[in-house]
Amino acid sequence: MADISFLKDADFRREIKSSPAVGYLLFGEEDYLKNLAVTYARETLVGDPSLACFNEIILDALDFHPEKLRSALMSFPMMADRKVILVRGLDLNAMKASEIDLLCEVLGELEEYDYNTLLLPIAADCIDEGILPRRPSPLLTKLSSLLRPVRYERCTPQKLIGWCIRHFEHNGAEATPDVCQLLIDRCGRNMMTLAGEIDKISYYVLSHSRTAVTPADISTVASYTAEYDAFAFAGALMERNAARALDILSEMKFRRTEPLFILSEVVRTGCDMLAVLLLTREGKTPAEVSSILKLHEYKVSLYRRHAAQAGEGAIRRMIAAAQSADRALKLSPQGYVALESLICSI
Repeated sequence: MADISFLKDADFRREIKSSPAVGYLLFGEEDYLKNLAVTYARETLVGDPSLACFNEIILDALDFHPEKLRSALMSFPMMADRKVILVRGLDLNAMKASEIDLLCEVLGELEEYDYNTLLLPIAADCIDEGILPRRPSPLLTKLSSLLRPVRYERCTPQKLIGWCIRHFEHNGAEATPDVCQLLIDRCGRNMMTLAGEIDKISYYVLSHSRTAVTPADISTVASYTAEYDAFAFAGALMERNAARALDILSEMKFRRTEPLFILSEVVRTGCDMLAVLLLTREGKTPAEVSSILKLHEYKVSLYRRHAAQAGEGAIRRMIAAAQSADRALKLSPQGYVALESLICSI
């Protein structure tokens, strides 16, 4: 299968400003950056806001049909060189094969209406990407032959810290790299989530007549994510740290996180960590492990470090105990008691 050349955000913005293509597929893990890119394209291409009702057509997933897209392509722009068509909210994984075929048929007609720029942002987990960059899925390959593909990957840890610092500064607050790392450890690496948490923390700090964000502010205001909960809970189980595990469980109970969801995430985390450990022993590099398991390299590095500390035996014990608790919970509604028993059994 031929390699696909993916654009980066800087390439996309440069093209939009100078010579926009007839269509773009915006995909990848980071929805926050996709949303910013769509906003930039709309503002750049539509230009005069008074003509937006003529030069911008938005089609939502709730009532989308490829024939509506075909109809939108036909109208000419008003007092402008181009018209923008935004198709938003499509879940390609939930669409039937016949619906995908019809969509691709219409996308294949874009060149006939070259006064349009179609924007098709796809949320994370709403398209099967395959194993990138080497083995893109058939669907991604097909769409990339019809639209210019723009990939939005998760930021590297260092870039993400820099972005957090700038976001705090935009709000009038100040945060050190260590504080930002604490926020990321607590809330995960999703920029959409982090943006909301940074706004929340900034307003909290400023309301107390301060600008400097402290670790205590992070603990007081920022919300844990399920990703952090599962990883932290699994870590406490592997370390046989019952007090720590009970503290994390208390947080999850307070937020009414479903026990079955907790157990499924713990098992998944443990299995991913074990797979990382075994592949590393085979001599695979972090990049190769990331490609094989479809995990971000940051997560692979994190799992490698913790797996090496815990050891294969501890990981396997934790997975087996969590699976037993999951079976027990499905056979009899024990609620959080099953999780408390799990903690005591490790």
